[in-house]
Amino acid sequence: MSVKQDEPLSGRLTAPEIETLFARLAERMPEPRSDLQYTNPFTLLVAVVLSAQATDEGVNKATRALFQVADTPEAMAALGEEGIRDHIRTIGLFNAKARNVAALSQILVRDHGGQVPRDREALEALPGVGRKTANVVLNIAFGEPTIAVDTHIFRVANRTGLAPGATVVHVENELMAVVPPHWRHHAHHWLILHGRYICKARKPACGACPISDLCRYPDKALP
Repeated sequence: MSVKQDEPLSGRLTAPEIETLFARLAERMPEPRSDLQYTNPFTLLVAVVLSAQATDEGVNKATRALFQVADTPEAMAALGEEGIRDHIRTIGLFNAKARNVAALSQILVRDHGGQVPRDREALEALPGVGRKTANVVLNIAFGEPTIAVDTHIFRVANRTGLAPGATVVHVENELMAVVPPHWRHHAHHWLILHGRYICKARKPACGACPISDLCRYPDKALP
């Protein structure tokens, strides 16, 4: 279901409120960036695959050495599953992730000329790559106005009334419907960073929140 911006539902932010929300987030963070460290579309793809059920900080520690020896699909495929595994042992689910990174590297070399495809279907066909990962890569590497919904964005979208939804796909569709086009490129980063550092799951920092007056969350922790 899509919600027309001129027909706000109870508990939802209105179109003017959504405009204000993003204007305030943009003012605080004009050029938001991912916390993951990467040097090219391939290392971004690998970093996002490794970040599932892991912290960005933990991924960065592991990939710092990994990307020094393998920052292309060809080099990563040559390193092999065992070599990859040795670099990422500190990350959760490292066995499965090593298999996926080795396999996706081989597929990129074999089927895509060693390039990360700028195509959702092709990305989602790679081992370990789901909709969220594809959205992140399309947005960051290729500038596509996609919005990847992780646990942080899911929480922010529901708490604030920006884009309530019962599932990740529902929230993503709602966000694409209500976020104005001129904010979409950075919307993913603004929302994920807001959820990570301000609108935290257990102890939201509502007193430091730039959009607390807009937010529909009934249990604000205000001073």
